[in-house]
Amino acid sequence: MATNSGNILPANLTSLHAGEEQLREKALALIAADERLELHLAITEAAMDLADILRQFDTTDEDLKVLQILGMRSFNAFGASIKLALSGYSQNSALILRDVLETAFLLSYFAGDRSLIARWRLADEKSRQRDFGPVKVREAIDARDGFTGKKRYETYKMFSELAGHPTMKSAFMMRPQRDGDAVIGPFVGSTTLDAVVSEIGKLAVQIGEQLTLFFPPAWDHGLASRLAFAMLKQRWIAKFYPAAAASTSD
Repeated sequence: MATNSGNILPANLTSLHAGEEQLREKALALIAADERLELHLAITEAAMDLADILRQFDTTDEDLKVLQILGMRSFNAFGASIKLALSGYSQNSALILRDVLETAFLLSYFAGDRSLIARWRLADEKSRQRDFGPVKVREAIDARDGFTGKKRYETYKMFSELAGHPTMKSAFMMRPQRDGDAVIGPFVGSTTLDAVVSEIGKLAVQIGEQLTLFFPPAWDHGLASRLAFAMLKQRWIAKFYPAAAASTSD
């Protein structure tokens, strides 16, 4: 006898899912009315496409396989984060973004010194924590790039306080209105949605930039995705960082 899938979940969970779907429509309407949010999601889709294309490269290089897996991890994380954000779970969406941030830092570390990939791949747990823990990686790439403002740390701290840990600041993301009460369950507000989708876009740019560096140069199959990402990245930078775009074109 066929099972009625609508009766599998308890009534309250079925009702919750229905509410999530309604919130998704509300979120999509807010995004459709804001070209900035549409651009953030467009660059995210392009970065996800890079991850999908890179994983298709047939290789026996174990180091490249590590990069393919990290790209696949980022793809899944972006997909989950977007789904949660559109369903009204902004805090949980941001929690996943902290994982994406750590992955972006690790990819950047590997891009600067590819011998680190094998060290990371073959390290035991103690060595991995000592040499490749999040703080170690962040401080190493800051030192490499000459960054002294601790912007990477501040971003990681923001995700940790608002989503990663049960702190008093984390309650901010449970409030439809900043000065209002926290609520239980999903909700979609223009401010929270804007904040989360904006962070998704920023991280997508970082992930896409790093993944591009690991594409085999002569691999024609990857050229279209790399070009599409590069063009969207130019649009994205021109929109959100016009001064940087102007200095690049000079």
